[in-house]
Amino acid sequence: MNIKSIIPYLVILSGLAALNWEVLWQIKISLSLGISSWGTALTLAITMGGMSVGALLAASALRQRKITKPLQLYGILEILIGLSGLILKPAFGLIETIDTAAYNAFPSAVFLIYLGGVILTLSIPTLCLGATVPVLGLVAQKYKTSLAYIYGLNTLGAAAGTLIAALILVPSFGLTLTIFVVSALNILVGIFAITLERKADQTMKAETPETVKDKTPIVQSLSFNQALFATFVTGFATFSLEIAWFRSLTAAFMSTTDAFAIMLACVLIGLGAGAQLSHLLKMKNIPIGLVLSLAGILILLATPLIERFDYLTTGWTETNSFDLLLKWFSMTLVTTGLPVMLLGAILPWLLNEQETPKKWGTLYGMNAFASILGALFAAWFLLPTIGFTKTAWGTGLLVIVVGLILTPPANRSVKVYGLAVVALFLAITFNTGAGVKRVQGNIGFIGPSDENKILAYHEGPDATIAAIESKDKWRALVINGFIATAQHGSNDKNMSANYMKWMGHLPMIMHPDPKKALIIAFGTGQTAHAVRQENPESIDIVDLNKHVLDMAPIFTSNEGVLKDSRVTSHVMDGRAYIRRTQSQYDVITLEPMPPNFAGVNALYSYEFYKAAREKMTENGVIAQWLPFHLVAPEYCEAIAKAMQQAFPNTILWVDPKSSTGILVGSKDNSERFGENLYGLERISLDRGMSEQEIRDAFILNQEQMREYTRGYEIVNDDNQLLAYGRALYLSHQQASLNADNQKRLKDVKKKLKLYSKD
Repeated sequence: MNIKSIIPYLVILSGLAALNWEVLWQIKISLSLGISSWGTALTLAITMGGMSVGALLAASALRQRKITKPLQLYGILEILIGLSGLILKPAFGLIETIDTAAYNAFPSAVFLIYLGGVILTLSIPTLCLGATVPVLGLVAQKYKTSLAYIYGLNTLGAAAGTLIAALILVPSFGLTLTIFVVSALNILVGIFAITLERKADQTMKAETPETVKDKTPIVQSLSFNQALFATFVTGFATFSLEIAWFRSLTAAFMSTTDAFAIMLACVLIGLGAGAQLSHLLKMKNIPIGLVLSLAGILILLATPLIERFDYLTTGWTETNSFDLLLKWFSMTLVTTGLPVMLLGAILPWLLNEQETPKKWGTLYGMNAFASILGALFAAWFLLPTIGFTKTAWGTGLLVIVVGLILTPPANRSVKVYGLAVVALFLAITFNTGAGVKRVQGNIGFIGPSDENKILAYHEGPDATIAAIESKDKWRALVINGFIATAQHGSNDKNMSANYMKWMGHLPMIMHPDPKKALIIAFGTGQTAHAVRQENPESIDIVDLNKHVLDMAPIFTSNEGVLKDSRVTSHVMDGRAYIRRTQSQYDVITLEPMPPNFAGVNALYSYEFYKAAREKMTENGVIAQWLPFHLVAPEYCEAIAKAMQQAFPNTILWVDPKSSTGILVGSKDNSERFGENLYGLERISLDRGMSEQEIRDAFILNQEQMREYTRGYEIVNDDNQLLAYGRALYLSHQQASLNADNQKRLKDVKKKLKLYSKD
């Protein structure tokens, strides 16, 4: 049996499973503890930190022992990773319970609960993932193969895992079954590795001896301290660059899960290809320092291209979904592939030059630790301070300088200095002024991006947020390249945003006596102002990002609602707030980001509506945005069905000016819900619509809603229906979605009329 030929398949499958786990961990953490910038940072730190510590611990343990069966040890690690996945659901359920109790008893301790809970849950798998690197070094030694080669294959497997998780496993099986599938994959890889080694030991003596050493001459043999320095810099640079470039790519591709999967896969493909390239670079006698310098030069040249992706992708939302994803993938890989590939060549190159587990583990541990620092430093300091463009420039210059330092004086070339200067000159010259002169994104709705005035701008660890004004006096709030909401000085031009104020008015007038209201997702504050006009005693406003609230004064349509003494604002994930708060609300209204954006499925799921119901008073009313222009009909119906499961008397109101849907439900299960518009008698206001117009906008009553949702799957936490799969693909075809939804509503009403005639 040729063990050497089988090992590549094992490491590919292992890498595939590893990235599936990272996707699953992030989803489960966001569902249990909410989305937050510091939470995401902690998750990254714990994941990469665990891998770093695992590599170092394994290096220390293996140093003092003669390991004769490394493939067996590798198999045990894989089995432990798989088994640890099986406890994810109960573990995160327990963390959620503890977090809720801790928030109400000791609000300041939430950070520690989050930290401790995630560390305990992810410690075993991340430690084992890190430990596999020095163990694979021993495998490579025993079976006479290249560590760089199998490390690269493992990374390419991870790239495939990213796409398979997002495009196949989660949409096909849901989270629970995906966890079982990936656990089974790890366990099977582990069992096969153990079995393989046992057979290998029986036949090893009979096999023809092979050349143990790779006889390719090492052109530049760095000292171990220099190797540590190089791996630190490449880890720091790769993750810093990933943060910076992803911020720009998100504005061009939208903040959807498939876009994130494609971007991450392209980075991993570059790193995996770099590992395979390292052998060729050695054969060509190219020094490591020169490779680094060339990587930095390519980073500078790639950045102005990435800055312009939003120009190139404008109008692509109407293309076939597969073609759209292929275009995103091709653009990203072609632009980022070369610099990432050269960066990715360094670690496996240096790993291949070492001969002991201690050095393998130390190098990998240093690289993982630097990755944490690079990501956190870029997200929390560089982006808010200098923006993504200059962050990428700085990363490129850092890599160039380190490359020159590591290149022996005799090998330094004036050409490299010249290329670096030219690359920096081109990057600066062709800078589009993102964040200074223009806001990135598909924002043609209010005019070309470079013709808009930036009123406020913030790049932070969680999002890029801007308030802009067009020549035509439109003011818009742009979040990650998407116009979240807009207003115009002329009311005649605000028809498309008319539903925003009715997200506030409608649930308030349908409640007999609303005293306490909760608004999730502030936007420009038009909904909050409408709720305030209905004169409740108190209003809680929850938004994920502080800077959205800071920009409120720019939008006059909210009439300074945040300054009202009755209003209290909270910076928190809306779902986490619902779970943590002890308050009971008469009205809850929410208009989050589009349902297909990453993480937003959690605010459209049955579990969310069920939790919201528990925080509502006896006659509490909830209103949910239903964007017909962004979601295909069957998925609008799935959203409606999820809400209907928690609120059986849910009805549908459609704003006549914008054709946007608002789902309204109540804890009052009476079929008469919706007949009484109490607020019209309670307070006299100019709401912009007469009583008859308001009543005519109720498109589907309770009976019609049951027909509307008949036979459809509900949105829940497990299926992630809006974030993955066909719903996500269909959302890119925005041109026809609104018309398709309106036709579906008419068909339901027509069908019920035929029934009644029979």
